[in-house]
Parts: sequence; structure tokens; C-alpha cells
Amino acid sequence: MAQPTVGLMSPGDMGHRVGEVIRTKGCRVVTALAGRSALTRTRAERVGLEDAGDLAGLVAQSDILLSIMPPENAEAFARDVAGEMKRQGKDLLFVDCNAIAPTTVKRIATHIQNAGGRCMDIGIIGAPPGSGRAKTQFYASGPHLDAIRFLDGNGIHFIEMGPEIGRASAIKMCYAGLTKGTNTLRTAVLLAGEMLGIGPELKAAIAQSQKGQWEAMNQIIPFLPCDAGRWVGEMEEIAATFDSVGVTPLMHKGAADVFRLLDASPLGVETRETADRSRTLDQALAIYADTLRGKKAAE
Repeated sequence: MAQPTVGLMSPGDMGHRVGEVIRTKGCRVVTALAGRSALTRTRAERVGLEDAGDLAGLVAQSDILLSIMPPENAEAFARDVAGEMKRQGKDLLFVDCNAIAPTTVKRIATHIQNAGGRCMDIGIIGAPPGSGRAKTQFYASGPHLDAIRFLDGNGIHFIEMGPEIGRASAIKMCYAGLTKGTNTLRTAVLLAGEMLGIGPELKAAIAQSQKGQWEAMNQIIPFLPCDAGRWVGEMEEIAATFDSVGVTPLMHKGAADVFRLLDASPLGVETRETADRSRTLDQALAIYADTLRGKKAAE
């Protein structure tokens, strides 16, 4: 059986690495670079993704289409794909791989199915494949598992979650609620200490009695602005997920606020490729505190 042509939108930090893995499996991988940034084009070219031009070209050339993008764009993109499928009379398998609530992915499935297509749900946990860290976890749910099992291997660990769409997104939401939520709590605690004038004493207390937390703070907090802008929407989707089952959404609405602040800081323009890896925790906190002071002064 011939390997499918896999469409991928978009080739960002995670997406282009996933595309690279799929190419190693013998698949042709296409994307749409019309109107995309120079960085996105560079990432796509770096791993050999083919440019289908615009959305119409992407839909026309894809047998399977993976959506990997900021969560706030996921449903609008699915609606656009569904509209293009109707115009072309095209049946394809749409695989939503975004950090979105189960209710959101179920709406996406309805858009695709109403256009005559099929839909699957993937929740991605872990760093991009090829980053040198543990395998990237692809939790998958929906009625077409057989069609995407080929994703397993070469840095991707494919984990089946059953035929019900939404289960894969649910595990992503709960997991990220812990990991990214914890990092916003760490940031908020240290930032509050800076604003209250007890920063050195607080950091000394944490370093002395919470060594694991202190190590994580130093490793992670200085570089959170690289991803903060795209993680705001993820926190909002987590809040919606929790709210749907009666768990308070307020913690992750607050986490979204922390990421908004970091994104608004001067460091928010950095990417993972351009971040200054020599920056210390103290330097980052000083920048965040200045941003917060500016925000408070403007209110």
C-alpha cells in the first residue's frame, strides 16, 4: 500500500519536527507557506517539507492533514479546512493535534464530518521529537486509529486512547494543567516576592528547603517568554476543560494571566532559537517585575 501524503499546518517548533519524523517513514509531507514568516519557512525548508502554497493546495494534496498550531487558532483552521473540502469535494482524514479542550475537539470533528471528512484527536505530551529528550508522546483517540498508527516510532511514542474523540485531548489538558500550571505558579511566587521587596530572602528560603523547586525555577523561568504567547490559549482551554467537569477554572485563568505578562515583557519577542541562554533567574525576574510595574502604572 502506498504511503499517504501528509499535510501539516503549521511547521512551527513542534510541527516541523513532527513533519521531519513523518518524512523518515517514507511519506511525502506538505505544508502551506503562503503568508508565513521567514522563521516558519526556514523551519519547513530545514526538514524538507514541500510547499503546497495556500490552504486550497494543502487540502488538495493531503490524504491526512495534521493540525499543530496555537490552540486559539485550531477551530477556525478546522472550519476553513472543512469549507475547502466542500469546495473540492475532497475526503481526507483531519487529525487535530492541538492543546485544546475535549469540547473544542468535538466541535472540530463535527465541522470536518459535516464536510464529508473523517477526524482524529491527538494530544501531544513532551518536547518535539529530535530534541534529545524522551520520546514525544502522541496520545490518540477516535474511530480511525488504524490510519495513523504509522506515526509510531523514530522519536514518537503512539499511545491509543480508544475510539472516542476527546479522550486524547483530555489527557493533554490534565497533564499540561500540572506542568505548565506549575511553572506559572513558580513564576508568580517569585515575582510577588520581588514586588514585595523580599526577593533575596524568599529565594534563599526556597533554595535551602525546596531544592528541586529551586533547580526547576532556575532552569525554566528565565526562558518562559519564548512560549508564553502561545501558551495563553492553552491555559484557557485547560480552564474550560476543568470547568466542564465542575473543577474550578480559576487556577488556569490565572496561569493565562501570568503568561500574558511574560509575553508582554521585552523577552516576549524571543523564540527558542534566539533566547539568550546565559540569562539568569535574577535577570529575568527583574525584567518581569519592570513589566508588571509598567502595567500597574498604566492602569
